[in-house]
Amino acid sequence: MSNSYYPKELEELISILKELPGIGQRGAERMAFCMLKWPEGKLNFLGEKISTLYEKIKKCKICGNLCETDRCNVCKDSKRDSSIICILEDFTQIPPMEKSGFRGVYHVLGGKLSPLKNKGTETLSLVPLMNRINSEKLTEIILALSQDVEGQATAIYIAKLLKDKNIKITTLARGIPAGADISFANSATIAAAIDGRISI
Repeated sequence: MSNSYYPKELEELISILKELPGIGQRGAERMAFCMLKWPEGKLNFLGEKISTLYEKIKKCKICGNLCETDRCNVCKDSKRDSSIICILEDFTQIPPMEKSGFRGVYHVLGGKLSPLKNKGTETLSLVPLMNRINSEKLTEIILALSQDVEGQATAIYIAKLLKDKNIKITTLARGIPAGADISFANSATIAAAIDGRISI
């Protein structure tokens, strides 16, 4: 017999909701209780949106950003400066970069080097990156990677890959705190880091 106060289905929903970032037991319970008060149509709409996420949301074939078609809005925008590529670890870092006023384009690596987590070079989007670099007319590569050990190791590795290319390679200024994930940096901090980027 279960010791839970809640029916099994509700307990399972609470357990799933607890896996969301920043959501603990009480928060998950409040969310589940709120959903129970919704009309059936609203719950069905939420369920449909969740169940079709993989079908409806794709990754841009050029940069790895989220999109609904083969190309994201950034890559489709002819007004962007496509000669500057900003390399990021994750697509979640693009919105704060956009809010900072950056007008170049992006390339999402899909992570960073982390041998202890079995994340080697083969787990990163490096081949598509090199294909872009070899086929496009670029003036600068910005390595906007996190200021932790793994992020810096990834930046150094990419810089070595590009050392024979006639392209300016920069990294963000130290306006981003050491050890911080830029996903959580505010737009003013990112803008300052972009403006003060340094060659490596």
